[in-house]
Amino acid sequence: MSDNQTTLDKPVPEQRSGEPLLEVSGLTKHFPVMDGFLFKRQVGAVQAVDDVNFTVHPGESLGLVGESGCGKSTTGRLVTRLYEPTAGKISYRGQDISHANRKELAPVRSEIQMIFQDPYASLNPRQTVGNIISGPMEINGINPPGGREKKVRELLETVGLNPEHYNRFPHEFSGGQRQRIGVARALALEPKLIVADEPVSALDVSIQAQVVNLLQELQREMGIAFLFIAHDLAIVRHFSQRVAVMYLGKIVEIGTRDEIYQRPRHPYTHALLSAAPEADPDDERERIRLAGDVPSPINPPSGCRFRTRCWKAQDKCAAEAPPLVQISGSEAGHLTACHFPEEPSVTARTEDVVLDPALAALEEGGAAAE
Repeated sequence: MSDNQTTLDKPVPEQRSGEPLLEVSGLTKHFPVMDGFLFKRQVGAVQAVDDVNFTVHPGESLGLVGESGCGKSTTGRLVTRLYEPTAGKISYRGQDISHANRKELAPVRSEIQMIFQDPYASLNPRQTVGNIISGPMEINGINPPGGREKKVRELLETVGLNPEHYNRFPHEFSGGQRQRIGVARALALEPKLIVADEPVSALDVSIQAQVVNLLQELQREMGIAFLFIAHDLAIVRHFSQRVAVMYLGKIVEIGTRDEIYQRPRHPYTHALLSAAPEADPDDERERIRLAGDVPSPINPPSGCRFRTRCWKAQDKCAAEAPPLVQISGSEAGHLTACHFPEEPSVTARTEDVVLDPALAALEEGGAAAE
């Protein structure tokens, strides 16, 4: 792939067959909140991830989207077992790895790799590129044909870098090049699943497409499955065959790319899509502006967690949490957690949904002045 390429390639076609590669059910992670100077005691818990369910099939890319702080990155770190789950089950190729010890995880570690968000913090500045990429091979006792150095140079070429960069240090590279080094490190053990945690959000817009195209090319050639975590809806739409929408630690909607982007059912998905900028000024999409901020994960709302910002909320929404199920009018596999789902459309409404009182007053004042 040329370094000058900045346009996105064609989306990867959907690849789903057989048993899932990764199956997550009831996944929960609560971080304790401690108080006290000498005698620490737990006074609460941050409910970062709560009862999350999804699957990833071989060669498939599942996008995970949502606002900052919704639990996307925590979910990714739970899947890679960088965090220990509070509850729930993580099954990889039929094996329960939820609470597997270091010895039990050893054969799985090489097959599940991660690309981190910050290409500056994720590389050891004291190690050369060669040592960074060959490190996973050394830890796992892998000696590829021709030696590790030959393999590292091949990986550098695979990700679009010069093999002669083998002896250079991370500070000698740009952000995009550093992320390519991170991709090469993730590929060193020939993984079956890569968790990409916002892999392009820290990069300049001009090189984001290069890295996304690289990941797509690798997915096509090597059949790698991806859990692609991002907040950029355009990139997720381009990269992922299926999309899961997350809000305050819970998945509120999951389905194919077309179902989520063209026929969303959950009010939050509607609001999220309406906030994404459109290149076409004549595109009549709905406009929804929510009131307030996301509630605290230490004390989330009862029932449906989105109800405090939802224009369709009723008493039932506070009384009971809606299950993630297929609702009438949706395709098989399109699941929504909502008692009062929206119509499956993203076309403009007769009136904008504006829940923020201050914003509504400001717009009314401006209209009156005109």
